[in-house]
Amino acid sequence: MARVFNFSAGPAALPEPVLQRAAEEMLDWRGCGMSVMEMSHRGKQFVEIAGRAEQTLRELLQVPDNYRVLFLQGGASGMFAAAPMNLLRGASRADYVNTGAWSKKAIAEARKYCEVNVAAASRDGELRIPPQADWQLSGDAAYLHYTPNETISGVEFHWVPEADAPLVVDMSSTILSRPVNVADYGMIYAGAQKNIGPAGITVVIVRDDLIGDVLPGTPAVWDFKAQAEADSMLNTPPTYAWYVAGLVFEWIRDNGGLQAMGERNRRKAETLYQAIDGSDFYRNPVDPACRSWMNVPFILADSGLDKTFLAEAAEQGLQTLSGHRSVGGMRASIYNAMPQEGVDALVAFMQEFERRHG
Repeated sequence: MARVFNFSAGPAALPEPVLQRAAEEMLDWRGCGMSVMEMSHRGKQFVEIAGRAEQTLRELLQVPDNYRVLFLQGGASGMFAAAPMNLLRGASRADYVNTGAWSKKAIAEARKYCEVNVAAASRDGELRIPPQADWQLSGDAAYLHYTPNETISGVEFHWVPEADAPLVVDMSSTILSRPVNVADYGMIYAGAQKNIGPAGITVVIVRDDLIGDVLPGTPAVWDFKAQAEADSMLNTPPTYAWYVAGLVFEWIRDNGGLQAMGERNRRKAETLYQAIDGSDFYRNPVDPACRSWMNVPFILADSGLDKTFLAEAAEQGLQTLSGHRSVGGMRASIYNAMPQEGVDALVAFMQEFERRHG
């Protein structure tokens, strides 16, 4: 069987060694006679799997002891609601920064629960991050929310904002792609389907002092304190996704940890951006100061060639390169599991395509 290079933004490619190990353990996990999919989430075997996954993640990110690590459901979209439900703590306002599609969705959801002050926003058509000197922060916000990486547009923060309020971040596209100082944030959340594992599980890392005072009517499954006290098993969790996430954490650890992942991801991004910038046939529309390492959109000089480009790329084993339906063009998502060889193959194809069609 020939594996393709999968540039999907999510669900994204998983490391082949992880898939191989999961396949080996599919029918019989370590001699117990059953698959992880069949285990009780309260049984000894799965409790061991879950505990090891959390511990490995804590080691990778050097999570301080005063932070809870939760494995929940609902995706990042669920956390758009769960964040204000848990973190308002008697306040009526939260600050948000709008840098793209996912920021807008987070803002729309938060407005159901509190007053939202949009402290800064990229102008329509501008793929950039407003300088913090221009932000209008509230003096009484419960937290400041921003999206470090906008998956659709490829806009990424390469700096951490300064604020008196706790920082709340949707790290779905950037978590585990490089080192991060967890202590800079009040809450980090991330859907799994990019750098963590299969879709269906969401990692939440939240500081102890920010939980325990939820809005009335908050569902128990999104009460962070209740889930922390139940080891994320207040209800039946997505056990298999949790198990595969643990395998991914071990793969990252065994391949040099986050420092090595960061160096690898920086190199992949540089390779692709250099190819785009060195050509008149392709263009990246994002401000160079905030280009994403993870999601690289690009536009052909002649959009009439888009379908041809995608079809020929697919024939070469370069899959899922179509841009998001809301913006068009192309997008290459190059998360941890994408090897340098995949990026090199894409660049070689782009150069050959330009030679024939440019």
